[in-house]
Amino acid sequence: MKKYLIINILIVGLLTGCNDLLDVNTDPNNPVTVTPALILPVAQNYTARYIQTDRSVSHLGNMMMYNWSESAGFSWYNDEFLYLVTTTFYSRVFDNAYIDALKQYSALDNLGEEYNNYVAISKIMKSYHFQLLVDFYGDIPYSEALGRSENSTPKYDGGEEVYLDLIVQLNEAIALINAAAADAASEVPDSDDIMFGGNMTQWKQFANTIKARILNRYSGVASASYISGELANIVSEGSGYITSDVQVQPGYANETDQQNPFWEDFGASVDGTNTLSGDATCATDYILDYYTYLNDPRIDYIYEEPATGHLGVPQGITSDPDTQGPSMVSNIGPGILIGSNQGASIFTVAESFFNQAELALNGFGGDPETLYNSGVIASFSYLGTSGVATYLAQTQDVNLLPLENVNYIVASNKLEAIITQKWIALNGITAEQSWFDYSRTGYPSNLPISVQATTSDRPVRLMYPASEVGGNTANVRPQKNPFTDKIFWAN
Repeated sequence: MKKYLIINILIVGLLTGCNDLLDVNTDPNNPVTVTPALILPVAQNYTARYIQTDRSVSHLGNMMMYNWSESAGFSWYNDEFLYLVTTTFYSRVFDNAYIDALKQYSALDNLGEEYNNYVAISKIMKSYHFQLLVDFYGDIPYSEALGRSENSTPKYDGGEEVYLDLIVQLNEAIALINAAAADAASEVPDSDDIMFGGNMTQWKQFANTIKARILNRYSGVASASYISGELANIVSEGSGYITSDVQVQPGYANETDQQNPFWEDFGASVDGTNTLSGDATCATDYILDYYTYLNDPRIDYIYEEPATGHLGVPQGITSDPDTQGPSMVSNIGPGILIGSNQGASIFTVAESFFNQAELALNGFGGDPETLYNSGVIASFSYLGTSGVATYLAQTQDVNLLPLENVNYIVASNKLEAIITQKWIALNGITAEQSWFDYSRTGYPSNLPISVQATTSDRPVRLMYPASEVGGNTANVRPQKNPFTDKIFWAN
């Protein structure tokens, strides 16, 4: 733990000075002189913050997927309840990806051969981020995006083109790791790698897991032969998929500027005072009712039960301070909001299993039932919940009617069961993935929208931010309708 605390302290100092670290020549014919052991943890910390902080990636997913609402006494989520998708709505999803994380990872790209492991990590993490950007926006700056000083107005590449190249980049990353393993002179990350501690087998597993996420989302529009071929490459490569949740952990602690970013925003300050965002955020009524209907014990771990019992608030209503204040509603629960020192999750084993289950359901190998059950089991494990066997064995509700979306065998719609359980498993963790799934499949079905919405359904994409409209005018693509123009993989 001491070495991680040192890394955490270094990150705090480096975050304010990273531009100096990255003032380097990017000529690929002349490897640059940078300090990868300093850059890597800063980049990974940015990834954690990108996913987990207030008004960032997972937060947006939780609002769009009707997981979260607002306690009485707050006006926290006005734009979210109105679905007010403009050039300023969650603009940090675009801006922070390029300015922070991707900029840091790209500094590792042109290191010499002895740093092939670092270059591979860069390729893997850039693929992780670029897929998210495509899934939010469609066409994005990609091939010219990371030149920093050379090109401040990069061209846009098509979302499908980016997807195809991300698979290439992930394959190249695995090849680089294998080459480094055969070279005794290769540098291997250690505690500076605050995700896997320099375990390069785990990095290959993560690369394969990201590939499966991409291939699953792409499978509805890509040729079956392409998907099958790339999945066969994963099998033949041999490392498999992640076997534990992927987290960033620099040594978070209950100290100023050292707390887990999710806890820092939604938990408590160092002195134990609840944060305003935490008090403002609560469950929706629908999701509590649905979990109760499923007899799902995860309800008490995803949401904190008040002394008076679980209570949710519909999105967009004017709530009653006498009955729906922060102490009376179900806020974010103890299985997700654990403590100031918890790791920052960016990819769960549960999601990996559900992605594999959907691929198997569509005929791309594997047993969908086994993979589905493994996803539910992994979700229970993540949250620290018991009773998974009893839960999965359920076939009827309290009225002795068929219970959908729990027991895989009796589920009348297997795809909806997979997507619905994935939605439950990613609630509060990486909920943006469920928003993408909903745009692609329409599941979970019957999901309500905010009472303030002026449209018949939730948005399907974000708009390019004002920074891009004003700063890259010649290249930015025309804005799409955020409610009707779906990302390429959903068409």
